[in-house]
Amino acid sequence: MNTSFKNTMRAVLTFGGGAALLCILTFLHINQGSVSIPLHTVIEAIFSPQDILEHHTVRYLRLPRAAMGVIAGGALAVAGVVLQTVTKNPLASASTLGIHSGTYFSVVVATVFLPGALFGGGMIVAFIGGIITFLIVYVLSGGNSATPVRMVLAGMIVTFLFSSLTSVLQLFYENETAGLFLWGSGTLVQNGWDGVQFSLPIIIVGLLGIALVSMRLDTLSLGDDVATSLGQKVVTVKFISILAAVLLTSVTVSVVGPIGFVGLIAPHIVKLIGYRRHIPLFIASFIWGGNVLLAADVVARVIDPSFSELPVGAITALIGAPWLIYLVFRMKQTNYSGDSTSIIPGKSTIGISMKILLPVLIGLITLGILVSLASGNYGFEPIVSFQALFAGENEFMKNLILDLRLPRALVALASGMVLAVSGLIFQGVLRNPLADPSVIGITSGAGVGALLTMYVFGVSAIWIPVGAMIGSLVFFIFVMLFAIRAQFQPTILALLGIGISAFGSAIIQILVVRAELGVAGALTWLSGSTYAKGWVELFRYLIWPIVLLFPLLLVRIRLLDTLALGDETAKGLGLGVTSSRFQLALIATILAACSVAATGTIGFVGLIAPHFARLLVGPSNTRLLPVTMLIGGLLLVIADLLSRTLLAPNEIPSGILVAIIGAPYFLWLMKKRAS
Repeated sequence: MNTSFKNTMRAVLTFGGGAALLCILTFLHINQGSVSIPLHTVIEAIFSPQDILEHHTVRYLRLPRAAMGVIAGGALAVAGVVLQTVTKNPLASASTLGIHSGTYFSVVVATVFLPGALFGGGMIVAFIGGIITFLIVYVLSGGNSATPVRMVLAGMIVTFLFSSLTSVLQLFYENETAGLFLWGSGTLVQNGWDGVQFSLPIIIVGLLGIALVSMRLDTLSLGDDVATSLGQKVVTVKFISILAAVLLTSVTVSVVGPIGFVGLIAPHIVKLIGYRRHIPLFIASFIWGGNVLLAADVVARVIDPSFSELPVGAITALIGAPWLIYLVFRMKQTNYSGDSTSIIPGKSTIGISMKILLPVLIGLITLGILVSLASGNYGFEPIVSFQALFAGENEFMKNLILDLRLPRALVALASGMVLAVSGLIFQGVLRNPLADPSVIGITSGAGVGALLTMYVFGVSAIWIPVGAMIGSLVFFIFVMLFAIRAQFQPTILALLGIGISAFGSAIIQILVVRAELGVAGALTWLSGSTYAKGWVELFRYLIWPIVLLFPLLLVRIRLLDTLALGDETAKGLGLGVTSSRFQLALIATILAACSVAATGTIGFVGLIAPHFARLLVGPSNTRLLPVTMLIGGLLLVIADLLSRTLLAPNEIPSGILVAIIGAPYFLWLMKKRAS
């Protein structure tokens, strides 16, 4: 009797309570808008419509938007359930597996190069992009043997790659993609019932397909071996389920854009209540997915009462990122404790002598800067540049080199050095092979602080680095608190970093929209760029951390070698583990903040440089520090050079180029380790 009562109350809470909340949120949603409409007018518009402006506003703008929120949220939630079951990954969703980024990229590509392929709202294109992205992530993470952590990390890196490629297209085809920026952040804005009428039949087909295999998914939850022994065709069930999940995702993306985290939040709300069988899980997840998305849209319009349309995708990320962090901590003991997903090389595979390597790297950097000084919109002009500098034949070219090209190249060099060393320290302190300042959220925190300084408080530009440092320090405190609670387990920290970074990126996205930056300006800031950087940025933000902090690191760098031996061994050797970690991580945070203040949020330098340095000189941090520093500087100098010359006179933000280089490298490395 007691069990029966509990089941009844659970059903009432899940379905009755969820439906009641959905009705309340729908009512609140319809009553929001830039024009205040009395409640009785809203009710009349629904039940007794007349040909007046207020009724048309309710029936053709507000009602379709609310209906689309319910449909899209429900579809994304059901897709999340399917992906979690098929991949056996409790953290799987269309956003964490990179499917959203793949669908968005494919739609942008079609918009620019194949506009005729965008029939049906671009759903076919989005569907193909989603399927291809899922297959890439699934294969690179190890297929059936993939661990949850490895799969989510592969999804993160694929997302970085596709986001960078998308940003390139949006920058160079700004007119063609002008309407896609807000849509690409996720928005429920509707101008009539066309979106609902288009998506609803397709979503119903997808839901029916999933319902037909729901019992087989129950069996699949027991494991592939058990399902096979019971006569189930596992591959067929997985294939049908994935097609249906990607179909649901692609049709929602084609109408409302890539809205993340709904497929992670809603299914876990239902699972926490206690449902495991897929039919009730699907129904309840649909209801609660609609609740999550409608609530996020209500919150978005409360935050911005001017109704200039904050992207609802940013609000779901604000909600979903803490939820992801909670799920990681909740499941860490059972799911990840034995997952050794380190992709960090353990020892040198080349073993080059430092006496040879350091001069070679310095020579390459010098060569890169010289080529950069001689390169511009008219191509590579070494003779003209040499004559301008040393023969005084061309005063304009001389000023161009000394006032623009030289300081810009030096900014790239210094910023690359700073980011690389920051990444090296974070990897050692957190024992996390993916602890680049951009991945664990430090760069996002600095970006939040800098944008708040510029566009909210409106203070002088000289205070931007102060704001960046404050923001990065706040995020640094959260990173360290989470790291302590996670006992510095690399796999746990990698997932926590995704959540922290997503949270900061969502805030940055909201601030960019509120500041009304142009699309090009917003993308340049979000991607990181050395464009128009000069002596001011070099001396104000970058020189002093190199002069003051690098010598301090030379003295303290051996602490990382001691920390690598493990906490107990380090304590036995007399090292204050907590204080040492905090001191080194604080230095790394300041370095990352200075780079953000100078060049924006450039990622991957702190990942690539330390990994490549280990391949060359091994794991000793005393040897790694100078090599990592030089490789980071060289990487960003090359990226800066290519950003100016590849598509001259147009420019590609340096951060995008680094991501395009870095993401495939890590995908290759993950595939190599998984095989």
